[in-house]
Amino acid sequence: MATVLATPGVYIEEKSAFSSSVVPVATAIPAFIGYTQKAARGTKSLRNVPTRIKSFAEFEQMFGGAPKTTFNLGTDGSLEVVAETRFLLHSSMRFYFANGGADCYIVSIGDYSSGVNAKDFNDLATDSGLPTLLKYIEPTLLVAPEAVLLSEAECFSLQQAMVQHCGYEMRNRFAVLDVYNGDKKRTYDDEDVINRFRSGVGANHLQWAAAYYPFVKTTIVSGSEVDFTNVANLDGLAAYLTQEVEADLASGRINAARAEAIKAEVTKVTTATSAELSSLQATLKTISPRLNGILADIADFLNVLPPSAGMAGIFAMVDSSINVAKAPANVSLGSVVAPAVQITSDDQEELNLPLNGKAVNAIRSFMGKGVLVWGARTLDGNSQDWRYISVRRTMTFLEQSIKFAAEAYVFEPNNATTWSTLKATVNNFLVNQWQSGLLAGQSPDDAFSVTIGLGSTMTPNDILDGVLRMTIKVAITRPAEFIVITFEQQQQKS
Repeated sequence: MATVLATPGVYIEEKSAFSSSVVPVATAIPAFIGYTQKAARGTKSLRNVPTRIKSFAEFEQMFGGAPKTTFNLGTDGSLEVVAETRFLLHSSMRFYFANGGADCYIVSIGDYSSGVNAKDFNDLATDSGLPTLLKYIEPTLLVAPEAVLLSEAECFSLQQAMVQHCGYEMRNRFAVLDVYNGDKKRTYDDEDVINRFRSGVGANHLQWAAAYYPFVKTTIVSGSEVDFTNVANLDGLAAYLTQEVEADLASGRINAARAEAIKAEVTKVTTATSAELSSLQATLKTISPRLNGILADIADFLNVLPPSAGMAGIFAMVDSSINVAKAPANVSLGSVVAPAVQITSDDQEELNLPLNGKAVNAIRSFMGKGVLVWGARTLDGNSQDWRYISVRRTMTFLEQSIKFAAEAYVFEPNNATTWSTLKATVNNFLVNQWQSGLLAGQSPDDAFSVTIGLGSTMTPNDILDGVLRMTIKVAITRPAEFIVITFEQQQQKS
């Protein structure tokens, strides 16, 4: 007894009637790594500081707006992106929230001033990018959409580091990867984008990651966000539009006076001030079909995005509306009009069941259904244990929830009282999870078992060493990936 009964009187001693409960951890809190316009909260820099946000408005408040991606215009009207101006995180965040995303972390590794650099994403020496997340336990997903902007070797190196971070260093989060050059069709040779991805991603900790192919054509960037200043060589633009005017004059579609008036407007593209941009843009769009075509091509290019950010939103949406045991598949992608590459059932067969087991999930378009996520496998596709994303993430959820609850018993006496209390705590939690559909079985006894005690999970030496061992077995639900319906004829009965 804690109270010393030294003075006569009445003493009250309260005892806890119930064990502590297991608090379920969050299951879909992504951490995004990439470049932003700025990174500040007031006067405090947020560069390489994992920062939690709740909305896209909060993202723009702390991390700024979209980059100004520019293109070099060829004499034939072809466009080539200026690589140093291409960034994806801002559009990817819009894509994430458009697909049901909620709370997430942002790791800003730099601004838009000097292009992408592999060291910014993962540099332990300067604590840049990925290593900053080692101190944070809440993120459960890891996404780096701009990895595909690096060179192929650098992209694969970063993706290997992401998988190792999830499966070896932290073991509480899941990497969502994009296929490098995922906007290209498969060739099924040594240069095939899927074959190169499978070789580049390595062979370690594959159960902790999933990949998606192909890229998707989105509506994230509207036409109003693109203007003639997205062309880097404005002199070339002026010359190209002037050719259009001269061709119209030669064909008789316009007269000489009209041609001179249009040319006068075209020449302004090289000298227009910021105050004149809006009116000049409106004028040029009215008089120049060629410019409208260029702007449409630019918008189409900017709207082709890797799917990882949208998939992170799908994970969050499915987890919140159903639970983590529901496979994030057979769900339509919001703000997507089509996959960048059309995939058939025959095409998907090799994606889903490769000999090396590195399954890649397909994003496909179905008539009357839209664009659906048509795969739910980890990269460890040959494993019976960890083949499915939902199984891996459900087990992580259970492990982490029970782990944090068990920390309350550290330094408690390693005796039968502690064992029974801890077992009751875990039992109550698992019963709740079984009732919510995470665990399979007609009864709790079929769904899980919890074993703890001397002679079953511990030896006398374990007790002397201060080791408490508890064994938990769970029957996790698995997706019905292949539904086989059998028909046969029977004899007429009436």
